[in-house]
Amino acid sequence: MQRNKKEYLKLMLKGCMMGAADAVPGVSGGTVAFISGIYQELLQSLSRLGPAAIKILYQQGFAACWSYINGTFLSVLLFGMLSSIVLLSNLVLYSLANYPQVLWGFFFGLICASTLVLAKSIEQWGRACIAVFIAGTLVSYSLTNMTASVLDPSMVNVFFAGMLAICAMILPGISGSFILLLLGLYSYILSAVKSADMLVLMVFALGCLAGLLSFSRVLNWLFQHYKNLTLALLTGFLLGSLNKVWPWKETLSTRINSHGEEVADLQQNVSPFVYQQITGADSYLLIACLLAFLGAAIILLFERTHR
Repeated sequence: MQRNKKEYLKLMLKGCMMGAADAVPGVSGGTVAFISGIYQELLQSLSRLGPAAIKILYQQGFAACWSYINGTFLSVLLFGMLSSIVLLSNLVLYSLANYPQVLWGFFFGLICASTLVLAKSIEQWGRACIAVFIAGTLVSYSLTNMTASVLDPSMVNVFFAGMLAICAMILPGISGSFILLLLGLYSYILSAVKSADMLVLMVFALGCLAGLLSFSRVLNWLFQHYKNLTLALLTGFLLGSLNKVWPWKETLSTRINSHGEEVADLQQNVSPFVYQQITGADSYLLIACLLAFLGAAIILLFERTHR
């Protein structure tokens, strides 16, 4: 697909929004790509990365290979995503450490609106779609009730975390950051971005590449043959994940992480008023609610302008 400079600038901005979405455990970059109308092109381009591209590179040269994989599209999108992730990493880490209720409130609003957008994109809600949606919701809710894995940040774990996270990142509905959160590696990877730890970032990137090569073809096939069912499943995943990003939680047990820091191990959701009684800390209820509405408004406005 040929684009002019203005269209490539818009594409880069979409990449920035995808990166912003993937930097936080709220809404996936895949959801942004889906809403903005570039998701099918993204899947098709990613699915061409592999042996066929290498064969074309060897037989026909770089230009033919670049055209085959839609290289300009992918590189502009990737540049926007990486720029956004790097710029936001400091802000997200600071907010998580100092104002978690406010940040989680924003994520909550993002997910609520994204669930609505995905549900609206399903062309026909038959019995199969409803069953798959319920199953996705239950599975996602069960996963969010799991204790975060106590994974040591070894290079092997970082590699496999990259594989899982990138698979989630290209799915509309599941945030790669949310997967990292479940694995207990979210802050570690974000800190690596902030400090430019090249070893960790390279291993994570290799894991992401391996995940892309293996998963993009499967997802492309599912969307071509079972689009409605796939979207119903992802919508259920998204709805069930709301349990994880509820802003007010009571910590039931703690553990010592690999850095010797005491972190929450098992938590349960509570009302903001109970949270304030238990912790004696400000629940930031009003600000969290305002940011939840802001997050929802951003997604709904974005969806309306790209309809």
